[in-house]
Amino acid sequence: MEYRYLGRSGLKVSVLTMGTMTFGGSEKIGNTSPADAARQVDMCLDAGINLYDTANVYNAGVSEEILGDILKENGRRQKALIATKVRFKMGDGPNDIGLSRHHIIEQCKASLRRLKTDVIDLYQVHEWDGRTPIEETMEALDTLVRHGHVRYIGCSNYSGWHMMKALMAADKRQGARFVSQQIHYSLHSRDAEYELVPVSQDQGLGILVWSPLAGGLLSGKYRRDSEPASGRHVGGFREPPVYDWEKLYSGIDTLVAIAEARGVSGAQVALSWLLGRPGVTSVVIGGRNESQFRDNIAAASFVLSAEERQRLDDVSRPPLLYPYWHQSFSAQDRLGPVDRDLIGPYAEEFKRG
Repeated sequence: MEYRYLGRSGLKVSVLTMGTMTFGGSEKIGNTSPADAARQVDMCLDAGINLYDTANVYNAGVSEEILGDILKENGRRQKALIATKVRFKMGDGPNDIGLSRHHIIEQCKASLRRLKTDVIDLYQVHEWDGRTPIEETMEALDTLVRHGHVRYIGCSNYSGWHMMKALMAADKRQGARFVSQQIHYSLHSRDAEYELVPVSQDQGLGILVWSPLAGGLLSGKYRRDSEPASGRHVGGFREPPVYDWEKLYSGIDTLVAIAEARGVSGAQVALSWLLGRPGVTSVVIGGRNESQFRDNIAAASFVLSAEERQRLDDVSRPPLLYPYWHQSFSAQDRLGPVDRDLIGPYAEEFKRG
């Protein structure tokens, strides 16, 4: 297993992270029993995976409870880093939602109890809260770090300008800074490359990727003329939305062709592609059963060739949005390394155009 530093922190995390959203869940997203969850955790620990991601909102706290019960036994906690999240509604009261000081601190206490631990290794704000001053949010998170309840902080589902506001607020008071952001990113959805990947590279944040298989769409089981009997999208799961089915299927065709030629699953190809993208630290893997986990874990040792990677890049590349196409026309002589990661692949295309 490969380990990478989480942003500019001194913390090393495995390139694969175990996601636990299915723990105690529903058939719609996958219902993993405590016994099955324990076997999956052991499988990941044996493979060298050291980061385990959950959230207070996952199945109303049940995911945290199951993970906590598993990790407290047999010395598992000493091998595992726990990441959880806060932001969404956790009760009927007016303050049981959001990123206020009140909600963050109360929910941290509740997560610590459910996880049966005295410290959360990575505490992530789960979504933007435009009604709470960012200074209040960052101060509350810094308090948790200073008091030893949380070791590192991160965010999820922020925009680029949200991220910069948060970092500015932290720097202004010399408080704890985000070390990572958890984002949606995949061969199907490369929107993050416009702002979120560049800001992470520029500001020294690690990138954790949620739903790297696009809710199973990139597993290789979804094809133009067929779909699996079960799965999140079969059950009406909305994440991620699909705006261009033809482009999605073109990407899947290339994905499957490479997978078949290499004798691996489509999932391994999709995960390996992500692990080679600029700025990516770790991808969050999940599974409805042990065979899916075993297959996903194998992606950590599967390496795409440069030619295979280029084919996947080409078939999945999004259009270059403004102001980036203008920068590609007019700023080629003054682009920095982070700019070139985004704009560089389009340079020859614009020359031909």
